[in-house]
Amino acid sequence: MRPDIVIVMTDQQRVGLTRRSGYPVDTMPFVDALAERGTDFRNAYTAAPACVPARTSLLTGRFPSAHQVRQNSNAQYARFQQDLLDVLRDADYQLHFAGKPHMHRGEADFDTYAGPYFHTKGPEYSADEKAFDDWLERLDHGVSDEPTPYDVTCQLPYRITSDALKAVDEADPDRPGLFWVSYPEPHNPYQVPQPYFDLVAPEDVPERTAGPEAAEQKGGTYAWLRKLQEEKRPGYDDNWRRYTANYLGMLRLLDDQIRRLHDGLAQRQRPRLTIVLADHGDYVGEYGLQRKGAGLSEFLMRIPFVLAGDGVAVQQRDEPVSIVDVLPTVCEAVGRPIPDGVQGRSLLPLAQGEPAPEEEFAGVIAEQGFGGRAYDVTARPPLHFTYEGRTFDELNTVTQSGGARMLRSGRWKLIVHADLPGELYDLENDPVELDNLFDDERHLAVRARLLHQLTRWQARLTDDLPTGNYVPLRLAHNWRWTATQGEPR
Repeated sequence: MRPDIVIVMTDQQRVGLTRRSGYPVDTMPFVDALAERGTDFRNAYTAAPACVPARTSLLTGRFPSAHQVRQNSNAQYARFQQDLLDVLRDADYQLHFAGKPHMHRGEADFDTYAGPYFHTKGPEYSADEKAFDDWLERLDHGVSDEPTPYDVTCQLPYRITSDALKAVDEADPDRPGLFWVSYPEPHNPYQVPQPYFDLVAPEDVPERTAGPEAAEQKGGTYAWLRKLQEEKRPGYDDNWRRYTANYLGMLRLLDDQIRRLHDGLAQRQRPRLTIVLADHGDYVGEYGLQRKGAGLSEFLMRIPFVLAGDGVAVQQRDEPVSIVDVLPTVCEAVGRPIPDGVQGRSLLPLAQGEPAPEEEFAGVIAEQGFGGRAYDVTARPPLHFTYEGRTFDELNTVTQSGGARMLRSGRWKLIVHADLPGELYDLENDPVELDNLFDDERHLAVRARLLHQLTRWQARLTDDLPTGNYVPLRLAHNWRWTATQGEPR
């Protein structure tokens, strides 16, 4: 019997903030328990630290430079042959979506579609929901100093879960289904009602790894964004503990709704493959920054990624994996071929406890930027918002200018820019990425090895969409095939 596919996606969730991952605050007990019953990929990465490029990568199994969606405003230009919805539709799956889309697919592509929900608004079924959404809008993506004055039932995750459970109730029990539930939280605005507001007091928030001085040391877009945020909201970093406490409370609120969703799905008498992940991370105060926007820091690039369900081994895996691996994993789970042009790898064999081909999983890449030359740290170009007032968008002409690619391999991280100096970090000894070893003579051999790995990845990324019967490309992306049959020609 083919399994239901359940995708639970959060937005801007930083990895490492749950008790299972070593954090002292118990933010997501249910998701932690789910990870303990399945496969926890501890070195999972997004394809890009922005919503639409990352979600397009999940759907298409392609990196941004291949699918061509490199910013949040051009989802309609996605280049692919078949995406996740096409594959499942061809396999006679019913398709259900609830939540925040931020993707190239819309309501007409699903059997049921509850949304769109965004960060300050969703479908409103009551006066209280409308009042809550208006209150969210007035926060201007900021941090609330007080508990949200509306009941948890007005919160977007609660409403999204209710919509998703309605789809579960009405779904055909005799056909497998995709149930994609996409939560806008814990993305800004940072707010949460009681009892979540008091999950941890600000004075008890664990210390951050690095403060504002780290942004100045990093320079570039880190320093530029830090300066912009201070101009827009003077003293904003003085409140970083309240911001972090709200963020942690939002994680617990999400966890309760994911539990509620899981309990509702249990009524379907089918095997199930559940994927829980985020699109990208959040600084959560590191570098004296909020939200995202600057650079390819681990705080933005690493994501939670759990596979659970029938046939999935109970284990932790350390291989570097990517959000682009979701599509080929689902293809194998439902018995469909991986579409041509897919650049990800099926993780199902890993989730079933098989060893990973060493060369294929030696590293993982990601990208940032929509091209052009990178702006200098002193730049003040016109933006899509004014320099006056409190409103700002961290994803803007300056922070997203230029282009960069990163490679994570073992303890090492390499970042190559189109027109800026290279970066090389030893993450074991320098998790905040402040000691750039790119030009250190003692690390030239490491740099050369990583540059070679990155070059091989870039050759994969330049694959154009195939035409006709381009079978070798399909086989090249099925590493289970290459592991047993040898390298494709």
